Amino acid sequence: MAKKDGGFSEAERKAMKERAAELRAEKGGKKKADNLQALLDKVAELEGPDQEIAAAVHTIVSEVAPDLAARTWYGMPAWERDGAVLVFVQPAGAFGTRYSTLGFNDNAALDDGDLWATGFAVTKVTPAVRKKMVELITKATG
Repeated sequence: MAKKDGGFSEAERKAMKERAAELRAEKGGKKKADNLQALLDKVAELEGPDQEIAAAVHTIVSEVAPDLAARTWYGMPAWERDGAVLVFVQPAGAFGTRYSTLGFNDNAALDDGDLWATGFAVTKVTPAVRKKMVELITKATG
């Protein structure tokens, strides 16, 4: 959320700094195993529902879309294909929102006519939520 003076919030500045560090690491030849470890470290840093949600998404991606590579993106857990982030988790705690978001970028195959959702609010992982996550991630990876 932008500050009243039109500048970036502390959370937004932190995300931009994390993204800059990610780009520097990529230029340095960061390996797939390093990206996976960065994601696992990020998930371990999260608390409460944010950690549960990110861990669930990682497990689901590993099961239904093992071709996606784990990484962080703007300091958030994310999974990519061919260098482009396809799915990510925006933790509620990182931006002071009331729910985490399971998000998909434009390379996700979620198209449904002229209007479709690319972000889904998640407050906790229940069997029904997990089932919906599996469906979305499976569809998104085409």
